[in-house]
Amino acid sequence: MSRRPLVLALALALPFTANAADLLQTYELARTGDPQLSVAESNRLYNKEGAVQARGALLPQISGDASLTRSKSKPDGGSWTDSSTSRSYGLVASQTLFDWSRIANLKGQKAISQAADYDLASANNELITRTSAAYFNVLVSIESLAAAETNEAASKKQFDYAQKRLDVGLAPITDVHEARAQYDSARADTILARNALDDAYRALTEITGQPLVNLKGLPDDFRPELPPEQNAESWVARAVEQNPALKSSEYQVQSAEYGVSSARAGHYPTLALRGTYGRDAAWGGSSPVGNQSFDGDSQSIGVTLSVPIFSGGITQSQVRQALAQRDIAQDQYEQQKRALVRNTSNAYQALVAGVSEVEARRLAVVSAQAALDASQVGLEVGTRTVLDVLQNQRTLFQAQVEYASSKYQFLQNRLSLEQAAGTLDVNDLQDINRLLTADAEARLAPIPVVQ
Repeated sequence: MSRRPLVLALALALPFTANAADLLQTYELARTGDPQLSVAESNRLYNKEGAVQARGALLPQISGDASLTRSKSKPDGGSWTDSSTSRSYGLVASQTLFDWSRIANLKGQKAISQAADYDLASANNELITRTSAAYFNVLVSIESLAAAETNEAASKKQFDYAQKRLDVGLAPITDVHEARAQYDSARADTILARNALDDAYRALTEITGQPLVNLKGLPDDFRPELPPEQNAESWVARAVEQNPALKSSEYQVQSAEYGVSSARAGHYPTLALRGTYGRDAAWGGSSPVGNQSFDGDSQSIGVTLSVPIFSGGITQSQVRQALAQRDIAQDQYEQQKRALVRNTSNAYQALVAGVSEVEARRLAVVSAQAALDASQVGLEVGTRTVLDVLQNQRTLFQAQVEYASSKYQFLQNRLSLEQAAGTLDVNDLQDINRLLTADAEARLAPIPVVQ
């Protein structure tokens, strides 16, 4: 899976995407810039080479050798004779006719290769959810900061109002202290929210490899909707059948089964075809025919049967080891399957509950705003205190933060459900991206410049 065409296209669009981006553009940048996905792609290539090597062990093996030797001899009590020289070169070819260990290993490596494909598919799905989670975290942080700034401004206004009433003798000093405490707390909330937003942006940059600003968010009239299929059991069944991470684990169990067969093959005989061809020459020394004593060709072909008899208990140990590895793979598969069933069901229930939660949070904001307005009027006519107004203002701030979190958590749960079911793709991201039409940062106040 090559990402170079996408890299080129995004490089051409870089001046635009680096300044403003929606969710889909952010994902496209993550596709080319995320190190975790690059690692997953390299792991896939690495694991696929195992099948190539296992197949190569069953194909013909050909090797060549050549040697040039110069030797002397000296009998007891005599002197060194003239040196002799020999030369040889040849080819050796062999073909495995039967070796169950290599055959089983090839099948196991093929299973690992298929598991690697599913691992990469799972990494691609995870990239979608990681990117969306980082993107939504930025949007939540933006709305939280906007709410914190509004709360700080309102708290400052109430503090000034309490101070003025104290100056004219219409309010006790305790009102001023309480208003100051609420104002200082609101300032701290704004500082923390601004830091959280900065960290959220950096977390998004960690995935995409470059900074993004002016992200698109949900409009104020957003209303969540459930996917057409509203049945938890069908989502769970689809997840068990299609989830790529679970499919990868299934193929790993198959590979472990073949590993047991390969280990047991240590008790089986092997059969191989072997052929050789060589040419040898020797000259010099005390040869009766002069300088050349021999120059000729040789060749052979035959079948070799190897029967293992005793290996010091190594084969039995390898079988026990392979059985333990198979049991580990089976238990991991079962654990992963059970967790998938639970997580899929929970993701669906969270999505269903999210529809009601978002609406409840929205109404909580409306009610908190109405309570604040009423307490503000009551303060003006003398039926409410500054503390009542500040408390209602803080309640509104908390309701706004929780409402923002619930909206984007609903969208994240929607993607998480598709991921668990094994049906997540870029089309799901496009559907959510079409909902993001508002300029998220428009509601933020300008960052004050310290002189």
